[in-house]
Amino acid sequence: MIFDEFTIKSLIRPVPGFPRDGVTFRDITPLYQSPRAVRMVTDSMIQRYVESPVTHIGAIDARGFLLGAVLAYELNKPLVLFRKAGKLPADCVSAAYSTEYGEARIEVHRDALTEGAQVLLVDDLIATGGTFLAAAQLVDQLGAQVYEAAAIIDLPDLGGSRLIQDAGIATFTLCAFEENE
Repeated sequence: MIFDEFTIKSLIRPVPGFPRDGVTFRDITPLYQSPRAVRMVTDSMIQRYVESPVTHIGAIDARGFLLGAVLAYELNKPLVLFRKAGKLPADCVSAAYSTEYGEARIEVHRDALTEGAQVLLVDDLIATGGTFLAAAQLVDQLGAQVYEAAAIIDLPDLGGSRLIQDAGIATFTLCAFEENE
């Protein structure tokens, strides 16, 4: 199947003023209502990572779980959940980060990764980069390494992909939306 960036972008709904004025939310739910688009997205990611040294898929709460679970299954890799604070039941490590909406914390189970693991971090989009960088901090704290930060969408005007790359982490996205797009 050939990846079609136009098709993917056309199925991402812009929602101006959500969750607050001045923000245009990029809603991926219409994309997930199209089996063809879901297959295009997942097949593109699977092809990229099938022969990579990735040992774990790190899915970021909550929309990253959708893509992360499929990738973990298809690539036969363990799925590691990076969740909002207070959502994981066992012993966790946590990191604070800033988003375009405010401050937050992310956690992962302390026993989720071991030294030397190569983690593919996955979310629906890269905005300010705060969530990815906090997850990367936790990966590092557990002795593992981030192989790459991957998402369906990049919002380059918010600078997150540049911050992630400046931290020495490669990024990969399937499409990008400029501010006025």
